[in-house]
Amino acid sequence: MPSAEQQDPGPARMRRSLGVKDGVAIAASSTAATTSIGIGMGSLAAYAGRQTPALLLLAFLPILGIALSYARLNRTEPNCGSGYTWVGRSIGPWPGFLTGWVVLVGNVIFMAYTGAVTGSVVLQFLNKLGLYSVWGLRLDPSSTGVSTAVGLVALVAVTVTAVTGVRAATRLQMWLLIFEYAVLLIFCGYALVIGDQPFSLSWLNPFDIGSPQALAQGMVIAVFIYWGWDAAFSVNEETRNATDAARGGLIALVAMLGLFLVGALAFQRVMSTGELIRNGPQALTFLGGRLAPEPWASLPLAALMCSAFASLQSSVIPTARGALAMARDRTLGPVWQRVHPRYGSPAAGTLVVMALAALLAVLAVGIPKLNEMILTAVNSIGLTVALYYGLTALACAVRFRDSLRKGPVRALRDVVVPAVSALALFGLGCYLVRYYATLSDHFEASPDNGWFMLLLPALFILLGLATAAWAKWVRRSPYFTTGRGTDADTIALPMDEEGPPLPAPAPMPTEG
Repeated sequence: MPSAEQQDPGPARMRRSLGVKDGVAIAASSTAATTSIGIGMGSLAAYAGRQTPALLLLAFLPILGIALSYARLNRTEPNCGSGYTWVGRSIGPWPGFLTGWVVLVGNVIFMAYTGAVTGSVVLQFLNKLGLYSVWGLRLDPSSTGVSTAVGLVALVAVTVTAVTGVRAATRLQMWLLIFEYAVLLIFCGYALVIGDQPFSLSWLNPFDIGSPQALAQGMVIAVFIYWGWDAAFSVNEETRNATDAARGGLIALVAMLGLFLVGALAFQRVMSTGELIRNGPQALTFLGGRLAPEPWASLPLAALMCSAFASLQSSVIPTARGALAMARDRTLGPVWQRVHPRYGSPAAGTLVVMALAALLAVLAVGIPKLNEMILTAVNSIGLTVALYYGLTALACAVRFRDSLRKGPVRALRDVVVPAVSALALFGLGCYLVRYYATLSDHFEASPDNGWFMLLLPALFILLGLATAAWAKWVRRSPYFTTGRGTDADTIALPMDEEGPPLPAPAPMPTEG
């Protein structure tokens, strides 16, 4: 029987070199505010109309509850597996595995379509330079095929930087963030001042959204837009202090709220709802052209490119590290836990993630327009994100349920807020499943076909259950006996931090 050290080579080689600033960079890059504003506001406007700012505020409430649940669990059990480890230990190994599986598959899908978005932005730049075709091939930014081909090159480039170490990646992301946020704030601030569309308080009233179906679908997209702040919790074992990950994620989430609201209000001050929907992924470029002459009008496009590249890179990082945590428990194969001897990163897993995302991107070329590909991916991922966020918040409420007897403040913090947040997302998901099931009377590979919208998340979950069954009965993973993550066994887990002090995790040996 191999020793614990032989079974768990990952954490012994991962370097603790990150702080709060790095956590903010990873979380903010993964959330990708500029990309979300640039391509997401049109999708939100299709459902919420002029109430897009209200929808963003409404969606923030359960997401904040989820973030507080992550921070509470992380203080007790820091682990790069995050929800996979916490849900497995608090609720059970099957929902725990599904939590990790959804993160893995969701990020791969996100990278596949973000690669196409990145390619589309590059093509827009080439068009701005007067290059519209190469060897007879039309460089159309709205073409999924051409955008995907360019995006695959970008995907390879960011994978190389992710393999060479998370510290170097966060340094690059910090500079990209500074540039893109400066451009975003300048242009959106200017739009708020000179926009000719009159502001209305109804923009902040979610009750003015047309129908419950539109509200629910818009909420799923809004949850997806906020998705990514939890990437800070995936580098716990490379962070000097586990609380730094929580601070980084929460700071990034609050910053995203401010940026999303400013962006939504700015877009609506300059564009009508129809213009927002028509421009789709090119909405930020359209805004730049409205507000400034060239070359200044291209700055928002440059910011969007930086955001897309940073988002791709920051998606590779948590995906490979979450898979590393699962491989340590033998719920995934051993290839995922191979750590680079020089850079200390899960290099093999990072390359596998890139390959899977590239394969999926190529398969998605069957959807001819980029807008349709984005809408399909967003709706599919949004449902699964709501599932794993809800499970993690529920795990917090279950683990700290004894807080109900220790005063209203702690009961609210540890149990009530997590439970309400989880139920809100579960309720949203169940409503949309029912709505999609009755939306269409036939199957069609289209983003407005209800059966197609249900097929993708259903396949994710069924494939996850099959993989879990293989891990339990073929690999005989100990995770399905204890629900514990491998490196969590060294940490005592009291019900609250006011009890006996926690023993420190086992020291991590230096490399070599």
